[in-house]
Parts: sequence; C-alpha cells; structure tokens
Amino acid sequence: MKKLILLAIVLIASYTSAQVKLSGVVKDSIGNGLEMANLIAVNNETKKLDSYGFTDAFGNYKLNLKKNSNYIIKVSYVGMKTGEVPVSTKEEDIVKDIFLEFDNTLDEVEVVSKMPVTVKGDTIVYNADSFKSGTEKKLGDVLNKLPGVEVNDEGEIQVEGKTVKKVMVEGKDFFDGDSKLATKNIPANAIDKVEVLKNHSEVRQMSSVTDNEDNIVINLKLKEGKKNFWFGEVTAGLGMGTEDTRYLVHPKLFYYNPKYSVNIITDFNNIGEVPFTRRDYFKFTGGFRGGGGRGTGFNVASSDIGFLTMRNNRAKEIDSRFGALNFSYSPTKTWDVSGFAIYSGTDTDMEENTIRNYINPDENDTESVQTETAQSTTNQKSDLGLIKLSSSYKPNANNQFDYDIFTKVSNQREDQLLISNRTTIDDVTTTIPIAQITKQNPFSINQNANYYYTLNDKNIFAFEAQHLWQDEDPFYNAALSQLSFANQLGLTSGQTLYDVSQNKRVKTNKLDAKLDYYYVINPKSNLNLTLGTTLSNQQFNSDVFQVLDDGNQQNINNPDAINDVDYSFDDYYAGLHYKFITGIFTFNQGFTLHQYSAENTQLGTSFDNNFTKLLPDASIKVALKKSETLRLDYSQQVSFTDINSVAEGFVFNNYNRLYAGNRELESALSHNVNLSYFSFNMFNYTNVFANINYNKRIDAIKGLTEFSGVDQVSTSINSAFPDESISANANFQKSYRKFKISLGGNVAYSISNNLFFSRETNENENRESNSFTQSYQTRFSSNFRNAPNFDVGYNVSINKYDQGGIINKFTTHSPFINFDTFITDDLVFNTKYTYNNYRNDSTTLNEYSFWDAYVTYQKKDSKWEYKIGVTNLLDTKSLNQDNTNTIFNSTSAYVIQPRYATFSVKYDL
Repeated sequence: MKKLILLAIVLIASYTSAQVKLSGVVKDSIGNGLEMANLIAVNNETKKLDSYGFTDAFGNYKLNLKKNSNYIIKVSYVGMKTGEVPVSTKEEDIVKDIFLEFDNTLDEVEVVSKMPVTVKGDTIVYNADSFKSGTEKKLGDVLNKLPGVEVNDEGEIQVEGKTVKKVMVEGKDFFDGDSKLATKNIPANAIDKVEVLKNHSEVRQMSSVTDNEDNIVINLKLKEGKKNFWFGEVTAGLGMGTEDTRYLVHPKLFYYNPKYSVNIITDFNNIGEVPFTRRDYFKFTGGFRGGGGRGTGFNVASSDIGFLTMRNNRAKEIDSRFGALNFSYSPTKTWDVSGFAIYSGTDTDMEENTIRNYINPDENDTESVQTETAQSTTNQKSDLGLIKLSSSYKPNANNQFDYDIFTKVSNQREDQLLISNRTTIDDVTTTIPIAQITKQNPFSINQNANYYYTLNDKNIFAFEAQHLWQDEDPFYNAALSQLSFANQLGLTSGQTLYDVSQNKRVKTNKLDAKLDYYYVINPKSNLNLTLGTTLSNQQFNSDVFQVLDDGNQQNINNPDAINDVDYSFDDYYAGLHYKFITGIFTFNQGFTLHQYSAENTQLGTSFDNNFTKLLPDASIKVALKKSETLRLDYSQQVSFTDINSVAEGFVFNNYNRLYAGNRELESALSHNVNLSYFSFNMFNYTNVFANINYNKRIDAIKGLTEFSGVDQVSTSINSAFPDESISANANFQKSYRKFKISLGGNVAYSISNNLFFSRETNENENRESNSFTQSYQTRFSSNFRNAPNFDVGYNVSINKYDQGGIINKFTTHSPFINFDTFITDDLVFNTKYTYNNYRNDSTTLNEYSFWDAYVTYQKKDSKWEYKIGVTNLLDTKSLNQDNTNTIFNSTSAYVIQPRYATFSVKYDL
C-alpha cells in the first residue's frame, strides 16, 4: 500500500509540473464581466480538448494548459458571438482578458457540445467520455468520476449531498424507485451524457408552485450506436474456492427508441454477489411517496418477527438468483405506459459467535445472568417479487392523469440453531440449545391516482390519492428447555422441551387523499390551500400453541396470549401556506389544522383518542448565488403508532423476548429545526454541503422492560421525559485538474430515556442514555487517461455510549485503496483493498482486511472480454462487531465466505 501511495505522489508531482495556468476575465464589449461563460482549449497539434472551464460571478476564468504548446481558446456565452483566441504557452503562467461581442444568434452550441460539463438552468450535463479513462465497466464507475457526484457502497447516487430519486435513460424510467440496479448494470460504454436534473418536477405545471429542491433525477443519454438497436452483454464464469466450485451467469439486454424501451437483467451466482438483497426489497418504493398530511407521522410498520440481515452484504454462503424486466411504451404522443417485474431468490447460510455482558444484573437474584455466549447457525431462503404498472396521460399542457399499481409478494423462511451458555452472578453456567423457525408470505398492493389541472395562469388544482392493501402472516416456532415466561403464556410445564409456536396475521387497509389548490398571485408569490385525509384500518390476530412430548398440539387459551384487535386511525386536515420571493429570499410558511381520531377495539372494549391540533411550519431559503443557498426549516409533527404497539396480548419477538402492547398509547410531538447550506462552484469545481438538525420529541413512545435472566418481557408507554438529538454533517469535494478530493464528517449527540421494571423497588425506573457518535471520511482519487489511477481514503468512526453511568467507547479505523491501470493497451489490472481496525479505549478488539484483484483482457473493437479475479485474497474468516444498548454490551464474530478465484468471459451484444 505504501508503494501505491508513493506512486500516486510521483504522478501528481510530474503532472502538475508539466502545466501552466492561463487566467483572466471574460467581458462583453463594454467591459462587464460575464458569469458562467464556457471556455475550452483545443490543442492545435492533437486537435483534442486539453482543458475547459467556466467563469465565476465576476467573469474570472482559469485554464491549465501544457507547456510549450499552441491552442485555440473558444469562448461562448448566450447572446454573444463565439470568441476564438490563439494562445501559445511557454514556461510561465499567462494572464489574458477575452472580449465577446453581442449577437442575436445562439452560436454557443458549437462550444457547448464539446464541453465536458455544461450548465443549463437547473440541469448539469456531463459529457461522459471526458471523464472516462477506459477502465470503467458500469454506470457507477463513470458517476464516481464526475464533479459533485458520488455513488456509495449500496449503489445509491448522491448529488451535492442529496440522494437521487430515480434514474432515467433517454427520458424513460429505469426501474423507478431504485438507483442501484442502474449503477450496477448499465454498461459504461453505452453512456454519452449524464444529465443531472435538479429541482425536478414530474408535473410541468406544478414546478412553479411546489418545492422540488430535494428532488434530483439523473437522465442518461446513450451513444448513437446504442439507440434503435439491441445492446447488452452476456457474462459467464466458473470459480474455485477452498472446498467447492463457484459459478456466475449474468446476461443483460437493453433496447431504446423514442416509442418504447426494454431492459432485461439476470444474475445467477454463488460467489457472494447479491444483486438484490432483502434490504433492497423492503426499501424499494417503486417511486411511491409516503402519504399523509403535512405534520403527521403514521407509518405502517412491518409485522414480521425479524430475520437476520447480512453484514456488509457478506455471509458464510450465498446462492443468488435474480431476474428483472423493465419496459416503457408510448402508444400516442400524449400517453405513456411503463412498468417492471423483479424476482430475487437467495439461499444464505450464516454463522455467528457472540458474547454478551449484561448491564446492572440484579445482585439479589442468584439466577440473574451476568454473561452469555451464543453460537448460532442460520439458513435463510427467500423468494421476493415486485411488479409495477404505470400510466401517464397528458392530453394537453393543462391536464395530466397518472395511475400506478405496485405489488410486492414474497416467501421467506429462516431456520436457526443456537447454543446459549449463560453464566449467573454466582458463576453457575447453564447450556441451553435453542431451535427457531421463522417464516412468512406477506403481500401488498399499493395504488396511486393523481390528476393535475391548470384552469389558467392563476389557478392550479392537484388531486392525489394513494391506497395500500397489505396482508402479513408471520409464523414463529421455538424449541428450548428453559423459558422463564412460560407461566405468563400459560404453557404446560414438565415437558422435555418447550416447543411453542405463534401464528400472527396483520391486515392493513389505508387510504391517503388530498386536494391542493394554488392561487398564483404573481410570478413571485402564491397561496396554497390543502384539504385531505388519511383513513386506516388494521386487524391484528395472533395465538400461541404448544406441541407436547407426546406429539399432541395444545392451543393456549390464556387471554394474555391471544390477540383479536381492530385499530382505526383517521386524520382530517386543512392547510394554508403562503410562499413569496423577495430579493434573494424565498419564504414559505403556513399551518395545517388536523382532527385526529385513533381507536382500538380488543378484550371486548374500545379505547379512543380524539383531539385537534394546529401544526405550524416555515421555511426560509437564501439564494446567495446561482448555485449557493442557505435554508432554514422548522416544523412540528405528531406521530402515531400502528396496530403492532397497541395489541395487548403477548407476542414473540424472539426466543427470549416477549412483547405486549399498550392500548392507551398516545401520540408523540416532535419539534424539528434544520439548517442546511450547499454550494456548487463551477469556476473552481468545488462542492460544499453542510447540514445541522435538532429534534426534540415529547411523549415519545418508549419500551418498558422487565428482565428474568436473559429473558425480557416488554411493553410500550409514553415517556414523561423528552428525547433530544442534534446532528451535523458536512462534505467538501473539489476537482483539481485530474484529481478529485472529498472530505466529510457526521457528528450526532442524543439523549434518550428508557424504562425498566426493578424487582428490588417494584417500580419503573428511568435510565437516561447518552450517545455521541462521530464519523469522518477522506477520499483522494485521480482520473488519468494514459497513467495508472488510484482512489485512496481513510474513514474513522468514534462511538461513545453512556448507559446509565456505564461508559463505552469504540473506534473504527478503515483505510482503503483502489487501483487500476492498463498493463498493455488490451490488459487492465484492478485491485481493491480495505483494512478495518475495531478498538475500545484500551485495546484492539478485532482487525481484518479485504483484498480483491482482477485482470481483464479485451482487444480494441473486440466483443469478447476475459477476466480472472480473486476475491478475499487474504482469506479473512470473519467480521467482528461490537454493540452496546441499555441492556447489554456485546462482541460478535460473523463468519464470511473464504477466498476463491473465478474466470469469466463476457460477450458484448
């Protein structure tokens, strides 16, 4: 690694020393500086573009040019004649002002078409070839080289610190609701331009009256040879591990023309690459936005028991199957139809060893557990499916009707065998084998209908409705010899094992609908009147049964172990907001009046909670410059729980965790203040984003836990103590010549209150917990065409927890380096290395490294590519993770796939 860093320093020094700087001011004919004029430097000898840039707010420009070379500097600006200035460089920097003459023709198109980056209002256009070095394989590789754009490890795209909502290709949605499928699958060589659409509105007539500042979309323009033709690639390979054979099959096919498009992606492998995880499935929105009125928090939570999740998308063994189809079709110029279907199947084996040290065990109880060690082996099988169909009808500029239907289906099962060794405070150890089975087949249907109507320039109407139908059926089974809450459930004792199962069924029917009326007072101000409602009804049924030693099934009739609950939540609201612009300031303030009603029926009685609440909100935006803004937001939110927290019958959360809801839970009130700043300076390619957020939550819904050994019985109550949190994050990114540097950090401090039942005092006790978390990231990368490229960084996270006076501090150091180079014109070498060191205040708890390396061979203009790769070169066996909460501190070792080598062949279609 030291040699690679030294090589990077040598490359930087040699590159910068071979250049001179051309600077000056671009002015009009009367001497005024021109902001955002475009400049390119074309080398007279090679006829290639060697440098480009923009002018700042005062017309200043600067270009980095080769020494002892001759150039034509082309300058363009809207309404001006294109200027061409010859420049000859020597050994010294040059200062030269450039004057443009007024012209009614828009002849800047010639220059703009060659610019690596152009800005057109709220759209930034990147010429992809200007940033490619030739080693890029997928869209994500290209995006990571663009100024102001980043792709994280999960495949999510961020622009100026904001997450991209969706990716389009030639103006058509690419699997609406997820950017990972685009960054991991679209071939880099098919991309001509990347358009970043900021302040994007799906409805043209709504763009002037709605706030779309956080809505960022990326549209990809394809190369001419990729339009009206099928293109794609087929990859197949075999590998060898320490014990078995590996395989991968990965065909992809794409077609685009103005009338319709088709995208087909498949992936079958057992090399540990999961194209679509369970986490991806549950967060995949299909482009649907959360419903509900402004200021109301009511979300339908998942009712499953809780499946284990992979760490860093790794496990002991992973077998993946994936297929996806995306299409769009325009029957007429006014009607667009689109949709997608996704299937993802995985078989996953996980193995983990964990040590838990319990905080404040009851010293008066000799059976109180002080330490627990657990060894678990888990097998997961999941088949996940998503289907979406969309229609958009725009008969004219004043009318638009959209309809979407989005369905999720799945079949999931988890089998786990766990050995728990529990040591009490008097040093007695008991070994308990535990077998668990969890399975579920949930499905949901989400429908969306929107109609937008513009009566005239002054009056705009928008009706939006969303309906959710969801059916969940989680099943849980545990077999173990000791169960401290067996009597609470009413189980039959004296059996060899407690073989206990739980059936649960949760059905949800939820409607969100609202009507917005906008009255446009003038181009800089408007009034917005909103009328809407949220109507939700849920049914929750659960029961417990026990299998006895003789094989007979016994239903548990204890009323405390049975749920038959009906829960309804209604919110009727009306809002009024006034937005106006004055100078550099944009104000948007108003209020929403809500009439809330929440009622649950169970145990033969009903409990309701009805009240009215006025919730204010305000936003102030300061446009310091064209691409520099400061924004302050304030809002109040009333949050409600769903049916899972009000069902008072016991339900299993795990073999040692039992939960009973609280039907008398009330809503929580939050105060939120957010201050954000961002600047994107095209003159010096500097991108700065900063954000600070404060939240105070009153009457927060908290858990109340009672312990019996390692077993927990908990419920929920409204806390009398407020929770508070303050967080800040900042990111600085700068592109300088062929280099890109980014610095970032996140800091958060929170105070939370958790309740526990004390057997000693026979009362509930509040335990205040404080956490102070920090994470810092640095990254430095290059983008040479004819030299090796590197991407090196150092990440640090520092987490400090104060759990009722017990303080723990954990620090993680994670340096990394990625390196790629052309060995010959046809042979490319890529390698990635990461190192992780976990430690507390006194010692290193764990350290591990990952190192992957690949060599690819593809002759110029050949459709065939050959690749040899080795994953986990250092044969790292496990990941360690430390965790702390109000109950225990834990350290775990998580087994991952061993080293393996693969050979693959790819054919470009």
